[in-house]
Amino acid sequence: MTQPIDIISRALKDIGALASGETPTPEEAQDAFDMLNDMLDQWSNEDMMTYYKTEIIFPITPGQTQYTIGPGGQIGASITGSITNNVLTVTGINSGAVAIGQTLSGAGITYGTTITQMLTGAGGNVNEVGTYLLNISQNVASGTISLYYQRPLNINSCFVRINTNSNGVPIINGGLDYPVAVLNVDDYNMIGLKTLNGPWPKALYYQPAETLGNIFVWPNPAQGEMHLFTDTLFSKFVTINDNVNLPQGYSMALRWCLAERLMPMYGKASPTQISMIVAYAAQGKATIKRNNMKPVQSARFNDALLSSRQKDAGWILTGGFFR
Repeated sequence: MTQPIDIISRALKDIGALASGETPTPEEAQDAFDMLNDMLDQWSNEDMMTYYKTEIIFPITPGQTQYTIGPGGQIGASITGSITNNVLTVTGINSGAVAIGQTLSGAGITYGTTITQMLTGAGGNVNEVGTYLLNISQNVASGTISLYYQRPLNINSCFVRINTNSNGVPIINGGLDYPVAVLNVDDYNMIGLKTLNGPWPKALYYQPAETLGNIFVWPNPAQGEMHLFTDTLFSKFVTINDNVNLPQGYSMALRWCLAERLMPMYGKASPTQISMIVAYAAQGKATIKRNNMKPVQSARFNDALLSSRQKDAGWILTGGFFR
């Protein structure tokens, strides 16, 4: 566990702006803190810098083909729960689904509070009462809490889970998962009848607007639970004294990359220091990217086939290929 002030102090010492035992002034600390958050924001856009993919889960509304995602968007959840230290206790789910990566919003909740881990809330479904680990420690009395996902930069892949057959009978062992094609705008525009009815989505198009993203699914679905996999967005540090848990290697990479960004501001680094800091910063990021590198993708359906009129395994639920 570390704090942003620790990363900032070490980075300032690396460039010679602080001597051993010195601490930054409040003004120096704030400038470096702003730079640190700006750097984290940029890392969200760099391939292989994030250490896990966010799984966004939401239930399909029959007959609805467009959804919004982000603060105040349609994709999220409303729960009844309380917070003790860094543990969220969910006692009731009013709507939506609870999942890792969601941000909490409600009376008395600290800004930037997100779910980082399932505890007793992990079960056969995403809609589970129980406990969840949070990134910020606090105490909030029981009440209504809204959960939302940050607007994703893009959607890498997705599938739809079908839990009941065409007669509404639950499927044995929790349902069947079908791949869903992720289309670009040109491929989506080529779909002539965007309101075509179908049992579940076979394709989606994502439009990342400024505040809220828009998700369009096709065909017009009757059922399903969507699972979207997106690049994780780094959460900015709320305060300079936040207690944060970082995966192995990230603290060092943040330290040297921040030092590299602060050098022009202070101008105290010698040519030897500049060379060393640039090399360490590059090494820190390269190590993270190597560890986060995606495995070779296995064979899968071509997205063009998924969004076409090709026959699929729909007969399992419908008794015949839908037309």
